Amino acid sequence: MRYESSTTSVSWIPSEAIPGMMRLPFDLGPVHYDDPPSDQLTDIEALSRSGAVRFINELRAWVEVENGWIVRHGHSGRGWMGKTKLGFGSRKILYPTIGMRDIRPQPEASKLSVRFVQTTGGRVAMPLPRKLNRPPFVQIIPPIVWTTLALTINADGSSKAEVIGASPFPRHWIYDDSLRLANKVAVTDFKSWSGDIFGERTPWGAEDSPAFVTEVETALERELSQTIMRGGTKPKIRKLKSGEALVEQGQAGDELFLLLDGVLSVDVDGKVLAEVGPGAILGERALLEGGTRTATLRALTPARVAVANADQISPDALAELATGHRREES
Repeated sequence: MRYESSTTSVSWIPSEAIPGMMRLPFDLGPVHYDDPPSDQLTDIEALSRSGAVRFINELRAWVEVENGWIVRHGHSGRGWMGKTKLGFGSRKILYPTIGMRDIRPQPEASKLSVRFVQTTGGRVAMPLPRKLNRPPFVQIIPPIVWTTLALTINADGSSKAEVIGASPFPRHWIYDDSLRLANKVAVTDFKSWSGDIFGERTPWGAEDSPAFVTEVETALERELSQTIMRGGTKPKIRKLKSGEALVEQGQAGDELFLLLDGVLSVDVDGKVLAEVGPGAILGERALLEGGTRTATLRALTPARVAVANADQISPDALAELATGHRREES
C-alpha cells in the first residue's frame, strides 16, 4: 500500500507589513505588494509563474507499507520560485527570483513512521540596500526568504505537518494535503529580516528562525478584514509590545480590532481561553453588549492591530461574529 501526503507554504508581502521609509518603493513603484493568496490552491506551478507570490515550498512525500510496516519512502515535492513584478502603473515586467538549493536532510525513518524535512527559499530579484546590525554593516543584495517544513507519514496512512522555521519576513501561509489554507506563521519582522538575516543566520549557513504558527481565522473574519482595510476609511494602526494589553476586561470600548500581525491571548476572569493570530477580528461583543469589554486581549508577541469603527461593519455581521467568539461558553 502506498500513502502520499503533502504540506505547502506560500510566502507573500502584505501591504501593512513594511514600515517607514521602506514603503516608498512599494507605494510609489516600481515594486508591489501582494494580494492575499486564495484559501484553496489549485495550480501551484501557475501560481509561482504569475508574480502573485514570492516563494512556494511544496513538501510532498510518500511511503510504501507491507504487512503493517513501512518498507520504502521518498520525497516528491520541490521548491517553486516566484517572480517579482517591476515597473510603473500597468507597465510591469516579471523578473525571476534567485533560488537557493532545496535542503532535504535524510528522513528520520522507522518501520512505523517517516519524518521528512524540506527547506526552500531564495532572494527576490531586486537588490535591497540596507544597514546591518553586524559586519559588514551594509549590504545591497536582498535578504533571503524561506520556510522549513516537516511532514510525518505513518504506517496507517495518517500524517502530520509542522512548520519548523521560517524567515521573519514576509508573510507565510501554510496549506494542508488538500491545498486548503490551514495555518499561518503569525509574526512578521521586517527590521530583523533586513538587518540580521544573512550569512550564518539562515538555513544555508548554520541557523533557522523559529516560527510561531496559529490557526486560520474564519471565512467571515477574512471577508470583514477586507472591508476594514479597503472599505474607504483607513484604520488607525496600533503597535503592541509583548506583554502589553490591547484592552482590559471591564473597560468601556466602542472600537473593533483586526489583528494584522502577531499573537494575542484572550483572557476572561484571569483564565486564558484562546490564542489568536493574524486575521482575527476582536472586540465586537463590547459593541453588542453594552459597550463593556468582555475579555482582556494581551500581546504574546510584538503585534500590530488595525483599529476600526463599529459603523464599518453591519450589525448582522457583528452578531454572527460574536456567536463564534463566546469562548467562555465552550
